[in-house]
Amino acid sequence: IVGLDKSSFVLRENCNTVSLTGVSFYRNRRFLQSADALKKKGIDIDKVPESRYFVLFFDDQKNANSDSPGLLGQQLEAGRRTKEWIAKDLLSNDYVAVVSYDYKLKVHQDFTRDREALTQAVSDAIQGKDRETNWPSRIQQGKSADGPSLLAALPQGTALRDKTGTIYDGVRELANASRGITGRKNLILFTTGFGQINNFGQYIPDPRYYPPMMQALNASNVAVYTIDLVPAGTHHTLSSAMNQLSEETGGQYLFNFTNFLTPLNRVEQENNGYYLLSYQATHPGEKVGFQKVEAK
Repeated sequence: IVGLDKSSFVLRENCNTVSLTGVSFYRNRRFLQSADALKKKGIDIDKVPESRYFVLFFDDQKNANSDSPGLLGQQLEAGRRTKEWIAKDLLSNDYVAVVSYDYKLKVHQDFTRDREALTQAVSDAIQGKDRETNWPSRIQQGKSADGPSLLAALPQGTALRDKTGTIYDGVRELANASRGITGRKNLILFTTGFGQINNFGQYIPDPRYYPPMMQALNASNVAVYTIDLVPAGTHHTLSSAMNQLSEETGGQYLFNFTNFLTPLNRVEQENNGYYLLSYQATHPGEKVGFQKVEAK
């Protein structure tokens, strides 16, 4: 739940009030007051997480460029602006990973705060390089010294290629790998969209691959921010796919801009702070399906 400014919550499940098991506020700004002053207000600064997590995901456009000239240039420009964003706008408590997809998922850089390593990883991603960082002997090298790791939770070696035959699979595996990281993860997806088009030229979600991908994203608390690589002012059918993916995960579909720094800065600003609420379900354990929950 993003943007809440209240300190008390009421949570109801099927009209019965249930107790919260946790209310944590995540933010990327350090407290200006003294620790003693905050403790008098009941705030323990040691229990308030500060880290933010961003995954830069480049849907490689090399193959699509022959049919739609200019997309590869858009991808290169997105990479250039992303490197500028890394250098100027990331905070010291931000963890960033860089991945791409062509015919398989590639992890160019595991979560790190190292701006130099991230800049090199973005260059590799937009050029489609494959550093094969997911072999068991190399995972420790790709793992952040003081942060979480995607590589440690992803399939290793050729198994990653075998399990990510579609971009849906790649996003799903990435979401599952991030599940052990507490808090919100922000997947910044540079793409032109993907999905099925019916006989009327309308987008329809792939019934086989879309549902498990969406379930994995939401179960792992991953918000997808789709950044459209199609030039501003151009209408295309798969924009509906990008919008749906973002809406259903709590992110945003970002389009019609002249500089890729604009959507990147919007993502960064939106994630300045948020609350993470958790509760224990009251319905019987043998009862399956979604339960109606109301939060006030």
